[in-house]
Order: sequence, then structure tokens, then C-alpha cells
Amino acid sequence: MIGSLMLDPEVPRKVKVVLAAVAVYLVSPVDLVPDWIPFLGYLDDVLLVAVVVDGLLNFLDRSILLRYWPRHPTLDATAAVVRRLARWVPAGLKARIFSGR
Repeated sequence: MIGSLMLDPEVPRKVKVVLAAVAVYLVSPVDLVPDWIPFLGYLDDVLLVAVVVDGLLNFLDRSILLRYWPRHPTLDATAAVVRRLARWVPAGLKARIFSGR
């Protein structure tokens, strides 16, 4: 999905930059909280993905997301979960991710 969105000419450049940064962070061995710490190690990754998916839902046209979204789970079910998770992240931080500042 990330690769397809990055290749789509309708997706704004700032969204592509966010997607690339998230992909690099997720595959990087360097994390805010090391992955070897049980539960907490993956919590930063889960929250980051939730904030970015929530941002995509708010920033991109729904038809673009539906074009590349896997069929299961549905976009609506995922949206409900990521909105709950994204509430744990300060609003200012969430706003900065897609603002480009």
C-alpha cells in the first residue's frame, strides 16, 4: 500500500515524504523504545502507524485510499481503531506530521 501511494501522481508530495519516513523508521533497528522491551518496544511503532493512517484518512481523498487499501480489515474498521489509538498522541505532534514543519 505504501509503495502504491508513493507512486500515485494524485498523492501530494508531503504525504509521500511522510510515508517514506514511516517506512524507514519501521525497518530501522533504531527506535524510540527498543523492540526487545516486551510490549513497550512495539508500542511506539503501533502509535506511529496509527497516527499516520489517521492522518491519511483526514488528508487524502477517500477514493485514493480505497484504491490501494487491502480488503481486510475494512477501511472503516481500521479508521475506528486508529482514531482511538491516535488519541494517545498529543495533538500538536499529530498536526506537525502532515504540516511539513
